[in-house]
Parts: sequence; C-alpha cells; structure tokens
Amino acid sequence: MPLTARPADARRLYHQVADRIRELIEREKYQAGTRLPPERELAQRLEVSRPSLREALIALEIEGRIEIRMGSGVYVCDAPALPRTDPPAGDEDPATLVQARTVLESGVIALAAARVAPLGMERLKHCLDTMRHDVQRGHSPVEAERRFHVAIAELAGNPLLARMVGELFDRRYGAVASRTVHPEERQRGWMHALKEHEAIYRALEARDPLLATAALCAHLQASRDRWMAESAASAGSAPQEAPDRPAPAIPILRA
Repeated sequence: MPLTARPADARRLYHQVADRIRELIEREKYQAGTRLPPERELAQRLEVSRPSLREALIALEIEGRIEIRMGSGVYVCDAPALPRTDPPAGDEDPATLVQARTVLESGVIALAAARVAPLGMERLKHCLDTMRHDVQRGHSPVEAERRFHVAIAELAGNPLLARMVGELFDRRYGAVASRTVHPEERQRGWMHALKEHEAIYRALEARDPLLATAALCAHLQASRDRWMAESAASAGSAPQEAPDRPAPAIPILRA
C-alpha cells in the first residue's frame, strides 16, 4: 500500500519516507560509499511519489546519512555521529562573535548568491520549512537554523568555509543556550529570526549578492541584540537598550 500520513503519525510525509529509507539501509546492510537504487526504482519500492522521495533524500543528506552526487546517484554515508557537544567555552562576547560571523558569512553569502543551484536552494528551503515547523510548535529551531547557515556555505562550494560557519555558529549556542529565558520571550525571538531567514532565502532566490548580504548582516545584528537581551534576562537584570550604531557594513563586490 502507498505510504500515506495517518492520524497516528502526524509528521510530514517526507519524515516517514526518510524513516523507511533508513530502515532500508539497515535491513539491506548498505555500507558507506554504496550507491542506493536509482530514484525511480527507490520510489517504486517504497511506494511513494518521487517529489516526496526527493524531500526525504534532501532531509537525509542534511542529516549526513547520505550524499547526493549530481549525475551519479545517491550514496550511503557513515551513520551520523552522536549529537554535537557544546564547544569549549571561549571568552568571546556577543559583539566579538557576531563581528566574526558577519565578516565570514557576508563573504560566503555573496559567493553563494553567484552560484545558486536548484538542489542547493531545495536544501535551504527544507531548512527554512523545518525552522517554521519548529517555531509553530513552540520548539527550538536552532538545529535547522544551523543547517541553513551551513547550507549557504555549501552553496558557495567551499567545504572549509562550511565547517568554519558551523563552528562559529556553535560558539553562539553553547552555555548560553542553557540559560533560563522566559518561554514567551524566546518564542518571540524565534519568530523574528524566522522572518529574517525568509528574507535571506528570498535574496538568494533572486541571485542578488548585495541584497543577500544586507539581509544576512541585518539578521546577525538582530541576533546579537537578542543574545544580549537573553544574557541580561538570565542574569536577572532588565535588558538595556542597544546603543545607536551605524548599519552593518556591506562588503563591496567586484566583478
């Protein structure tokens, strides 16, 4: 019988399809580096539509379980490692860390906007959809947000930059993430962050490097302000208004 969403499993269909692909990999003992059956055959075996299969494959690639190689096929990867542990605590204050992220990611997103590809945009859209789903359910969208930023670097085509983006992102959500913040305040912050990521996505979709860079810088500055407010709240003091500051500088792009 075709796979359909049932009341007992209210998750989106691609989540269910992804589960079945994992089961297939385990049951048939596909080793890392082994190619999965072609898309058409896989869809027939799982009795799902090809669009649902593609969504599931993108989710599994973001998870690190498979690798989609254009023109070659879908390959199994080693099972994802245990969840990341918080990176060692550093001495970076919010301004210092956000400045570093702005310098790095503004260059990355300008490069990505010039190399926009359909598969890369599908990955970003999946991350954005996951963020939206998490926010609507009142869950933390941090993991999907991390994937979104790393996926932009992957769109730029540089694995080293992707790793650096991920590492700097993790510096933001270390010990700070465990601080107590009122749920309503955090929910409002997530809703603002979602809108900021939607603006970044639209700019990349338009292949506009300047607009994408501006949207990213605006998001990182707003993230810094929220971070400082969270820090003040966790310390039991009223958050102070952020001082007047010039708009984030946008790098000059040269042909």
